[in-house]
Amino acid sequence: MKEEHLENNHKLITHLKDTPSLKFFQRKDLGRMLHFSKIRHYEPEEKIIDQGSYDNWIFFLVSGSVRVVKDEETVDEISRTGDIFGEMCIIDGQARSAFVYAIGHVVCLATDVSFIDNLMPEDKISFSALFYQLLAEILANRLRETTMELVKAREEIMALKCKCS
Repeated sequence: MKEEHLENNHKLITHLKDTPSLKFFQRKDLGRMLHFSKIRHYEPEEKIIDQGSYDNWIFFLVSGSVRVVKDEETVDEISRTGDIFGEMCIIDGQARSAFVYAIGHVVCLATDVSFIDNLMPEDKISFSALFYQLLAEILANRLRETTMELVKAREEIMALKCKCS
């Protein structure tokens, strides 16, 4: 993994501002977030997140695709620029629930979200509200996708039951 430290990277801020998942953040907020972020490059099949570990990092996918693996089974692939992964342990404080591997060459913006604790009170409230709104939208979309998959799986099971009867 290669890392690039970021500070006042105006080109990246402009690119991030165009990312749907970060659309609500102001340029100054993105700039502040970059101060606590690194661009990380991963090689194909390199492990990005270790199941069972604890840390304060979330990852914004800049390019490439990642595979989410829980208990040796692939549960998701993430490939849209701006998609976030690694957020669940930030929300509930529990250990990482899955491994994440680079599928090909992957570039991520890795952000240590513990910086929110060090913001001034007025900034902390507004930034936290935006950040948790972002996470809520992502989780709602994932819940919708999971619900559709569950409905489809139930329909397939019912069709198999009918064939066997």
